[in-house]
Amino acid sequence: MARKFFGTDGIRGRTNEGVMTAETAMRVGQAAGTHFLRGDHRHRVVIGKDTRLSGYMMESALVAGFTSVGMDVIMTGPLPTPAIALLTREMRADLGVMISASHNPFEDNGIKLFGPDGFKLSDNAEVSIERLLEQQPLLVSADRIGRARRIDDARGRYIHAIKQSVASDIRFDDLTVVVDCANGAAYQVAPSVIWELGAKVITLGVDPNGTNINDGVGSTSLEAIKAKVVEEGADIGIALDGDADRLIVIDEKGETVDGDQIMALIASRMHERGSLTGGGVVATVMSNLGLERYLESLGLTLERTKVGDRYVLERMKEGGFNVGGEQSGHMILLDHATTGDGSVAALRVLASLVRSGKPASELLHVFDPVPQLLKNVRYSGGKPLENETVKQVIAEAEAELEGKGRLVIRPSGTEPVIRVMAEGDDAAQVEACVDRICDAVKAAA
Repeated sequence: MARKFFGTDGIRGRTNEGVMTAETAMRVGQAAGTHFLRGDHRHRVVIGKDTRLSGYMMESALVAGFTSVGMDVIMTGPLPTPAIALLTREMRADLGVMISASHNPFEDNGIKLFGPDGFKLSDNAEVSIERLLEQQPLLVSADRIGRARRIDDARGRYIHAIKQSVASDIRFDDLTVVVDCANGAAYQVAPSVIWELGAKVITLGVDPNGTNINDGVGSTSLEAIKAKVVEEGADIGIALDGDADRLIVIDEKGETVDGDQIMALIASRMHERGSLTGGGVVATVMSNLGLERYLESLGLTLERTKVGDRYVLERMKEGGFNVGGEQSGHMILLDHATTGDGSVAALRVLASLVRSGKPASELLHVFDPVPQLLKNVRYSGGKPLENETVKQVIAEAEAELEGKGRLVIRPSGTEPVIRVMAEGDDAAQVEACVDRICDAVKAAA
C-alpha cells in the first residue's frame, strides 16, 4: 500500500503542517499502541525526545494517544535516539518512541518507533500501523486507561551502558576532546560520559533553547568545531547531530573525518582482534570506493545497500555483520547498540586514539578516498530519470567509468531532487560525468 505517514526513517515533517501535527501524533499513539497490545500483561511504551520546542506538544499528544488505548507511558525527557532504543529493550517495554527530526532544523520534527527488541520497526509493522491510522481508534474503558510517569535515572542508565562499549582498562586521561552536541538530545550525556572516562572536555552546542538545535553546530555544521579544535589545541573533535545517532570526527588539524574512515578504523581494529563478524562491513551505495578497496586489501567485503540506516541494519542482521554505517556518520555497532549511536562510535574512536598513541590525523586517515562528487538537481515535476535522453547520457557515463569508478543516481525520498554522484580515479572525468548528467536532468525537468 502507498504510505501516507511513514518515510524511510519514521514519520517526519514540518511541525503543525501536513502529517506533523498534535492530532496526528495522538493518532499515531493510538494506532501504534493498538498494534503492540499483545497478551494480558500491563503494556508500556518508552517516549524520549530531542530538544525541539515542538517536542513538548508532540510528547503530550503521544501520551494522550497511548494512554487512551490502555498503554502505560514512561517519559525520559531529552535523550539520544539510541538511548530510547536501549531503554525500550532493557525496561521490557512493548514499544519505544523517539520524537526527533535528527539533523533537520527546529521547525521540523519526527516520530521514530522501536519494537520491544530495540530495533526500528519492519516495513510490515509500519504498514499495519498505517492501516490502523485510517480506522477509528479502539479506545479502552475508563478503568483501563494507561498511566504516565517520568523517570529520573534514564540518563544514568544510558551513560553506564555505553561506557561498557570500551574495555575496562581504557582511560582518556591525557586527551583534550571538543564535544559538539548540536544543541540536541546528547547535550548532557555525551560530554558526561567522555569526562567520566578521564578526558578534558570542551563543549559546543550544549545550550539548547528549543529553537537552536543544529543551528550552526553539530555534524552538519562543522565550521565551529573545526575552529574550536585548532584554537584549543585539542587532540580531537566529536560532532553529533540533533538526536546523536550520527558522528563526524575532526582531527587535531581541524580536518573532517567522515563515516567511511571511521568505519574503516573500527572494522580494521576489530578484524585484528578477531571480533569482526560477517566477513566485512555493510554501508550504502554512497560510501567511497576507497573504503571498498581498503577492505578488500584486508580480505574483507563491503556490502552496499540503498541509502538509509534502516537498510544497512537489515543487511547486517541478515548477514551476521556487526559493523555498518553511512558516510554521513551513522555508525551501527551491533555488539553495543540496536541502532546508530554516535556516542558509542566516538568512544571506540577515542579508545583507538589512546591505544595507538598516534595523532588523530594519522590514525583516522585509514585509506585514500577516490575523488567523489555529488550534485543535486531540483525538478518541478514529472519523472526526469525516465526521459530517453537522460537514460542515454547516464548509460554513456557508466560505460566511461566502468572499471575505474562508480555512478549512483537516485531520487530523493523527501523532496523533488535527483542526486547525482560519481567517483573514480580521475577527478576531471568524474566532474565531467556528473555535469553532463545534471545538465540532461535539468533539460528534461
